[in-house]
Amino acid sequence: MNAVTTIRPPLRVALFSGNYDYVRDGANQALNRWVDFLERQGATVRVYSPTGDKPAFEHAGTLVSVPSVAIPRRPEYRFALGLPKATQTDLEAFHPNIIHLSAPDLLGYRALKLAEKWHVPAVASVHTRFETYFSYYGMPWLEKYAIRYLRSFYGRCKQIYAPTNKIAQILKSQGMCDNVGLWGRGVDGVRFTPTKRDQQWRASLGIEPNEVVVLFVGRLVLEKGLKIFADALDSLTHRGIAHRALVVGEGPERDWFKARLPGAIFTGFLQGDDLARAYASSDIFFNPSLTETFGNVTLEAMASGLPSVCATATGSVTLVNQGVTGLLAQTGLINEYSDHLAGLIMDLPVRMAMGEAARLASQYYVWDNVMMRLLEYFQEIVTKF
Repeated sequence: MNAVTTIRPPLRVALFSGNYDYVRDGANQALNRWVDFLERQGATVRVYSPTGDKPAFEHAGTLVSVPSVAIPRRPEYRFALGLPKATQTDLEAFHPNIIHLSAPDLLGYRALKLAEKWHVPAVASVHTRFETYFSYYGMPWLEKYAIRYLRSFYGRCKQIYAPTNKIAQILKSQGMCDNVGLWGRGVDGVRFTPTKRDQQWRASLGIEPNEVVVLFVGRLVLEKGLKIFADALDSLTHRGIAHRALVVGEGPERDWFKARLPGAIFTGFLQGDDLARAYASSDIFFNPSLTETFGNVTLEAMASGLPSVCATATGSVTLVNQGVTGLLAQTGLINEYSDHLAGLIMDLPVRMAMGEAARLASQYYVWDNVMMRLLEYFQEIVTKF
């Protein structure tokens, strides 16, 4: 898309993120694309976020580091310590006409307070269902308090953005905000494609030509559904259904996950063309996560020509067309997951047909079209405020 020389009204966007570049994840990949898109359209953007010693990738736009500390038990992530005076001075000098909050953390809360003080509209994008995390760490009783806080945070924003209609409905039902818009996600169909399948790469990992590879891609943390993944594959093994697990990603639960899946191949973190090759060289994508609001990895797998087996969760139900591009299983029903996987493993024609349908369905998600809709939301907010 060609750059637009003038945006009416001219946008000066201050974006606040808990993790803009120090650990790669689906949320900050979307945010970096958003900043790049805004600048190509002629907007001025300034990003405020904690930073690490070594960025995980080259970020888009101008990044201002805010003071932070490592999170206990999850030191790869950092917790911002609010907005010190120097950062507030920088923000005031930037003079934004809209403030974009991407996380309901302390940094986002302080920015929201300043937006109210300065009479600048604040909006927020919802990237994950934080309230669902507590059950994975043995503290389900905290969920109701998290929802109460999130309702207070998002309710003070002029507009919030959900990645799917399903998430939008949940946010509205929880009373998060009266004004909920849609900001979907896209996929790079040039990078993620079935043509990246590489038999030699499979062989280098010890995968036999006819072995069916079940793929996991994501951070190796409990909230990604690692236990469900392992239990479902154990069920396949007990039923005598041959398969090979391929795990792409890093995280604090790597050792535990490796012990649970002793026959699996662990590649570590992959990106770019290496990641695209891993998708295309697999046969089935298995995503049991319940916490994703969209599921970027599922969309990348679809573009790579893989059928998906996913939890009936907010992100997956939007992407996966049941019985056409993949299969959905009810939360906690391990036998249902393993039945879906077994059916695809043993039926090559169905697996191939679903994979092709998934590839075709992924073509609907074009990044610039997705970003343009969010830009229209921003312009409308600034014009009205």
